[in-house]
Amino acid sequence: MKKNVRSAALLVFCLALAQQTMGHGSMTPEGDICILEIGYLKAHFKTYLPGSYGHEQFCETLPEASEAVFVMEYEHDSLADMLIEFRIIRELTGKREFTREKDIKKIDDLESITVAYHPPRRELDVFSITHQFEEPGWYVGIITARTLALDETYVAVFPFEDGFTGYRYWPFVAFAIALLGSALYYDSRRERLA
Repeated sequence: MKKNVRSAALLVFCLALAQQTMGHGSMTPEGDICILEIGYLKAHFKTYLPGSYGHEQFCETLPEASEAVFVMEYEHDSLADMLIEFRIIRELTGKREFTREKDIKKIDDLESITVAYHPPRRELDVFSITHQFEEPGWYVGIITARTLALDETYVAVFPFEDGFTGYRYWPFVAFAIALLGSALYYDSRRERLA
């Protein structure tokens, strides 16, 4: 029986570890909110789909292509004194959730794959924009924060999926459950025969 408990604990640990290693870019899920890291600065980041999901908050995956409201609440006061630029591009690197700033820098023509752009502006406390997604797919949000003197620039890159159905990891979870069930069955059978 102790082997069964150890096997189950090991499986849960491996699944939790696999979830932690998934790519998040500059976005870190923390409790029921997401923290966006813009250099050393941080902000609470959430997305709403008011037309179909009301006040429900989303972090890195959006369940459908529709009107989305992106909201960033500053955790550091210095963000209120910066020019904030927001851009959404189609994810064409093939790296999906593993897309990073270095991958974006390799793209020659950001304009051609930009689906939403909001020029730099200064917003006190909360920065928000609305964008109508026309089709599902992988996108990358790019937030650039510059000091008013333009001598310091910080960038956050966060890939997200629009139209996420929630089935991407289920085959792995189902396989792990089947594997654990088989191990428990054969372990208990061996104990009965011994």
